[in-house]
Amino acid sequence: MLKPYACQPGESRGRLHPESMSTFRSPFQRDRDRIIHSSAFRRLKHKTQVFVEHEGDYYRTRLTHTIEVAQVARTIAGTLGLNTDLAEAVALAHDLGHPPFGHTGEDALAELMKPYGGFDHNAQALRIVTKLEKHYAGFDGLNLTWETLEGIAKHNGPAISDKGGSHSFPSREELPYALAEVDAAWDLELETNASAEAQVAAVADDVAYNHHDLHDGLRAGLFDEDDLCELPVIGACFAEVDKLHPGLDRTRRQHEALRRVFGVMVEDVIAVAENRLTSLGPQSVDDIRQMDGPIIRFSKPLYQSLKVLKQFLFERMYRAPSVVVERKRVTEMINALFPLFMERPELLPEEWQEEVSRARILGGDCTRPESKQALARVVLDYVAGMTDRFAIQEYDRLVGRGR
Repeated sequence: MLKPYACQPGESRGRLHPESMSTFRSPFQRDRDRIIHSSAFRRLKHKTQVFVEHEGDYYRTRLTHTIEVAQVARTIAGTLGLNTDLAEAVALAHDLGHPPFGHTGEDALAELMKPYGGFDHNAQALRIVTKLEKHYAGFDGLNLTWETLEGIAKHNGPAISDKGGSHSFPSREELPYALAEVDAAWDLELETNASAEAQVAAVADDVAYNHHDLHDGLRAGLFDEDDLCELPVIGACFAEVDKLHPGLDRTRRQHEALRRVFGVMVEDVIAVAENRLTSLGPQSVDDIRQMDGPIIRFSKPLYQSLKVLKQFLFERMYRAPSVVVERKRVTEMINALFPLFMERPELLPEEWQEEVSRARILGGDCTRPESKQALARVVLDYVAGMTDRFAIQEYDRLVGRGR
C-alpha cells in the first residue's frame, strides 16, 4: 500500500551489474541486508560518535547511532506510506564512510587530502559500497540499487547546486573525486532532490543525534537538567514530566523528558510532510525529485528551536574543554599516520600492497603528481577504514613508541 510518490520496488532502476531478482526479498531489502553484512558496517561498532570509543561503554558509537537513525526512518516512512526498506537501507549506509574519531577524523583527513581530490564521508560511503567492499565474485562493492546510491549521495540534499550551501558543490568539476567517480559510472542526477525515502533518512539522522547527544552529554556531566530546561522545547518536556510524575528520580526524569523531545521531533516531521504532500500532490517519485526543496523537513518554528539546541550542544558538548583535548590528541594521530604511510607504503598490510602496486608507486617514480595522488587515495581508504581502537594501536606501534 505504498503511495504513488514512494519508490516502488518493481520500478527500481536496477543495479550497475545486472543480477537476477530474489525470490523472497525486494531489491531494497537486499540492499539493506548487504549493508548490514558488510565489513564497513561492522567497523562502525568501534568508531566515534562524539566520545572516542574507549571513553565509556554507555556512550553512542557510530553503529548505535546508525541503528537509531534506521529505526526513526522506518517509523516516519511507514507512517507516510513510503518504502520503509529503502529508507532503512539509506539510513544504515549513511555513515559507512566515517573515518575513526568522528568529525574530528574527517576534518583532519579533509585537510590532508586537499591536494589529492578532497575527502567527504558521504562520498567515501559511496566508494565503500561501490568499490572497497570486495566479497562478491562478480563485482567490487555491494552492487546496490540506483535508488540507494542516490540516497547516500544526496544525504544532505542535491550534491550539485548553484544556491550555495556547505554540503553542495557548484559544478561536477568540484565534486569530491569519490563522488565524481561513482556519478561518472552511473548518473545519480546530483542536481535534483533525493527520493522522499532518502529525505526521511536524512531527517532521521538529525532526530537521532539531537536526541541521543543530550543523553550522552548529561551522562558525561557536560551539562545538567537545569541547563536543558532553559532551552526551547526541552524545558517544556521536563515541565510536563514534573507535572505528571512529581518526585521522579533523576535517571527516569531525564529519560521521560528526552523521549518526549524525541516524540516532538518525529511528530513534527510527519505533520509537516503530510500537509505538504497533500497540498502539493506529487504523483511520482520524480515529482518529489523535481520539487523546489525537500518535502521532508521540520516545521519552521521547530527548526529555529533546534538551531538553539545545536548551538548549545556545539558550545557545551562538541567544544567542551575535555572534548577539545581529545580532539587535539586524535588529530595528531591522523596527522602522523597519513604521511607515514605516504612515505613508507610498504607499512600497509599485505592485502593492500596490490592496491599500492596498481597505483604504480612501488618501483615507480613516486614524485610524479599522478603517482602521489593515486597513493594518497589508497592511504586514505586504509586510514579512513580504521576503527578508533585500531588507529590508536597503529599510532602506538608505528609512531608513539618511537618518540
